[in-house]
Amino acid sequence: MTTPAVPQTPHPLAPRDLNLLRVIESIYRHPASSRADIARRTGLSRATVSTVVEELDAVDLIHERDAADDGRQRGTGRPPTLLSLVPRAAFAVGIDIGHQHVRITICDLAGDPIADDWSRAQVDDAPEQTLDLARDLVRQAMRTAGVTSEQVLGVGMGLAAPVNTRTGDVESDGILPGWQGISPAAEMRRRLGLPIQLANDANVGALGEKVFGAGRGVDDMTYIRLSAGVGAGLIVGGQPYQGSLGMAGEIGHVCVDPRGQICRCGNRGCLETVASPVAVARLLEHSTGRPTTFAQLLDLVNSGDRGARRAVADAGEAIGMTVSWVVNVLNPQLVVVGGELAAAGDVLLDPIRAGINRHSLAVAATGVRVTGGVLGDRAEVLGAAALVLARSPLALTERVRA
Repeated sequence: MTTPAVPQTPHPLAPRDLNLLRVIESIYRHPASSRADIARRTGLSRATVSTVVEELDAVDLIHERDAADDGRQRGTGRPPTLLSLVPRAAFAVGIDIGHQHVRITICDLAGDPIADDWSRAQVDDAPEQTLDLARDLVRQAMRTAGVTSEQVLGVGMGLAAPVNTRTGDVESDGILPGWQGISPAAEMRRRLGLPIQLANDANVGALGEKVFGAGRGVDDMTYIRLSAGVGAGLIVGGQPYQGSLGMAGEIGHVCVDPRGQICRCGNRGCLETVASPVAVARLLEHSTGRPTTFAQLLDLVNSGDRGARRAVADAGEAIGMTVSWVVNVLNPQLVVVGGELAAAGDVLLDPIRAGINRHSLAVAATGVRVTGGVLGDRAEVLGAAALVLARSPLALTERVRA
């Protein structure tokens, strides 16, 4: 599995520790590298690389094997030794808190999940109970997987609300009404005793699809999350983009109908009021006079029901028009659509594509591809773990030096 490589690792280290960081980063981003490979990528001498490798080997952070073992050896002579990090030398925890669920995962250094769990939850008005539930799920998963707190580098947490990156507070504005005044990262740190990185759920969803899913190898992409809330996560130049306060990508609260319904954010006619799964199911319920759950809506779409397919297509048109503004401003190469509504497939995606083509500059529209996500409901939790994994070389460096 490709190791998470975004966002870039900062280097708040003493100069004498930078060589160690460079070698760890090189091995992390390029597993199965020889000492010569590492020297070439880092600009360090072979002697310096060998000294650092000996130090890493002494703390059981790397393992070695001959290049001949995987068929890479060519010609004569002794095969080079290939170095990789020991996957179970450290771990990252991901937590995804939606409006109606809590999901967790534990990943090793290779990005492979070794434990997953989830639970239904009524999150909007119950911050303390929700955070307690997340703590319990993490602790149980760690016990089951045999992972200790000392082995965990940190916890990434995605939350279904805007998160102020300067203060760490939830900017709920009716989106998570019971969380006003709550500092989720501080609260979870108190419960788990581990470092916490907090981000909006669409942002971690974008990172999940970038690192593990449909966005691999793409440096400019937009992830659209269509769940109980609607939002976008942005990857620009290979890096997550959150804006000055973390509010970038809040397309769910862009007005698409000035005379539309009042949104829970307090504005009127937001995209979320016409394009969330609940809103689409409610629209069909209003027209048929029959109670309709979202699961029933999907069944109707899959069975070819014209009313259900029209309701989803109308939502897709509104989404496409809104995303066209993102396409014009940021010119992404890829738009990945995730969340529950993405299960409608091309019934949803085709109108989104049509809306982008209709409302974007022609050259920008022809340069963007729209596809469904491949991670499903695990995009956000894997992206949350990737927040920690991307900074793991620095965390490992600090541990070796401690």
